[in-house]
Formats: sequence, C-alpha cells, structure tokens
Amino acid sequence: MNSTAMTQSLQDQTILITGATSGIGRITARELARKGAQVVIVGRNPDKTQSVASEIQRSTGNPRVAMMVGDLSDLSEVRRIAAEFLQRFDRLNVLINNAGAVFFTHRISTDGFEMTLALNHLSPFLLTNLLLERLNSSTPARVISVSSMAHWGAHVNPDNLNGSRTYWGWRAYSQSKLMNILFTRELARRVGSGVTANCLHPGFVATNFGKSNGGIFRPLWSLVELAAISPEQGAKTSIYLASSPEVAEVTGQYFVDCQPQRSSPESTNDDTGRRLWETSVNLTGLA
Repeated sequence: MNSTAMTQSLQDQTILITGATSGIGRITARELARKGAQVVIVGRNPDKTQSVASEIQRSTGNPRVAMMVGDLSDLSEVRRIAAEFLQRFDRLNVLINNAGAVFFTHRISTDGFEMTLALNHLSPFLLTNLLLERLNSSTPARVISVSSMAHWGAHVNPDNLNGSRTYWGWRAYSQSKLMNILFTRELARRVGSGVTANCLHPGFVATNFGKSNGGIFRPLWSLVELAAISPEQGAKTSIYLASSPEVAEVTGQYFVDCQPQRSSPESTNDDTGRRLWETSVNLTGLA
C-alpha cells in the first residue's frame, strides 16, 4: 500500500503507544498508522522495536512511524522517554498506555517496587502526568489505558500499594488492572476540557503476554491461550477509542467491545481513586 491509499482521517494526529512491539499494541500501532497518523511506538528491545517500526511503515505505506526504546518498569526510563518525546514531537493527540505484564513469581523493579505495580500502574501514571501539558496543548486529545476484566474482585489499599503480603501473581495483576480504571476515572476528573481519558478490556488475547515467566508457566499459558481471541480482535477497542469521532467527548469510561460497560463497584469508588492518585504522586516522585 502506498501513502496515497491511506485513510486521511488521522493525518494531523500524533499518537504514542507503549508496549507496541507485539500483541494488541503492535496491531493498534499498525492500524492507526494505516489511518494516516504519525505513530510513535515504545519498546524495550532496540532491534525488535526498529523491526516493528519498519514493518509498519512497509505494510501501511506510512513513513511517519517513529520509535523510542526503554524499560518502562524503571521510572528513570519513563522520565527519559517522556523527555525524549517532548523534545522530538510538538504534539500529542493520543496516548495509549498499552504496556503491561503478569508476573507469576515475585520480582522487584529497579526502584524497589513490586514489578507488576511498577510496570502496570506506576509507569503509565508517571508517563501520562509527564506528558499532560503536551496533551493539553494539543487538544482535542485522548488518553487510553488498557485494563482488563480481571479487575473484578480485586481490592486496592492505596496506603499500602507495595505491601509485603504473600505474593500471588494473578492477584497482583488484577489489582493493577483495577488501578488502571481508578487512574482513568481520576484523570478524567482532573484534566481540563479537551482531553478525555478512557480505559478498556481488550478480551482474552493470544499474545506473548504471560510467556515471559518461563519455566512451567510458558506451556501452561500456551494451553490457556487456545481459548483466546486474536490480537486483531483484541486491538479493536483500542483503535476505536483512539480514532472514532463517536467517543471524542466521552471520558471516564470503561469499554468492552467498543461499548461502555459497567466496571466493578470497587473501581468506581472516587475516594479510593483520589487516594490512589495521591499515593502514586508520592511513589513516582511527582510531589
């Protein structure tokens, strides 16, 4: 496909996507590039990130695909990526917080946080806040965070996010996905007009998402994935929220299959959301 064949609807848009070298992030980046947007992908591995950026350029005919490399579980890397973006790009119309993982064994990040908390919550919280001024100056703008139906049944104590209870990987993941929704709702309340914040459940998607744990978890995850949907199906709601005029003024919502849906009662507790925000400000050094 050449550039003249691209959809023109997003020609004036600059979109930043984290976790864009595989799974739904990669598909989301490709399809938004196909619609004509300038897409900036963030990946952890330099060679793979370059390869994905080049593949998206070739397959869409859109040369405006840029890349940045960093480990988003490291908050200093998040700060560096934000600073690099602000230096290189004068607009940010859509920020898609897509990067995330489940860790079945207890790991500690460079900053001393439990790894799931670091990557799935503190990283997008910090990145969004560091780029908020650019989003505000680029209105209309959108912030989209990939959550999960796994948030149902989870509970969060904002006063003890990095608690040392017995570690269970799925519980930590579920809590982080609950934090994504609480963050989205609180962000929607705090940002000025012209910036929207929404989150989504992509469905259970067949990706490398759970395979990084290795050992017995890799073949087990492969078996579970037999019931999963494709990354193309899983990316539909992210693409919809990033590009559809239908949701241009919708904010603070949780989407499933491109439709707003009810999230858990815990996720709509505004007091918990406010306390989570305040604690996250302190943990990320934004205070």
